[in-house]
Amino acid sequence: MNSKSKAVALLALVAALAIAGCGGDDGSGSSGSETSSSSSSSAYGGKSGAYAPPTAAPNAEKGTTFVSLGNAGDLGLVLVDSKGFTLYDFHKDKGTKSSCYGACAEGWPPLLTEGAPEPSNGAMANMLGTTKRTDGTTQVTYNGHPLYTFAGDTKPGEANGNDVDAFGAEWYALQGSGEEAKG
Repeated sequence: MNSKSKAVALLALVAALAIAGCGGDDGSGSSGSETSSSSSSSAYGGKSGAYAPPTAAPNAEKGTTFVSLGNAGDLGLVLVDSKGFTLYDFHKDKGTKSSCYGACAEGWPPLLTEGAPEPSNGAMANMLGTTKRTDGTTQVTYNGHPLYTFAGDTKPGEANGNDVDAFGAEWYALQGSGEEAKG
């Protein structure tokens, strides 16, 4: 099964879970269901299968989220989080305002931070920023794009979410220049 087929299959699973009652936040933030959690279980790779809302990426320095460049196969060097997982932008986002909540955020967890994001390994400091989400969390941006990981990437170096159309728009990995990786 090629990477696009895997991505489509995973997105179908995420949608089925949302319909079954694992998601459905309207983005208003009023449900209180998206709170910080240190649990390692999630609908996309955890132990229990229950949805665990996204949390800020763990780093050596509490409250700091690092954005780096890492190799993602045929795409070459792209932005990655502190664990080496590929970071994506979403064409449905309006400027720095995220459009990805509920089931979307289950499949495409936003890269959150508790402090100012820090560049590492070739990422540019002047491209990094943050934006407030409707649930009150702070999401990392790069070149004005909110950043997300993809539940279909199960190990560092994968980019199964690149050039995927899901939740109403396309998703692309970003290069250090802030441009989308086409591969």
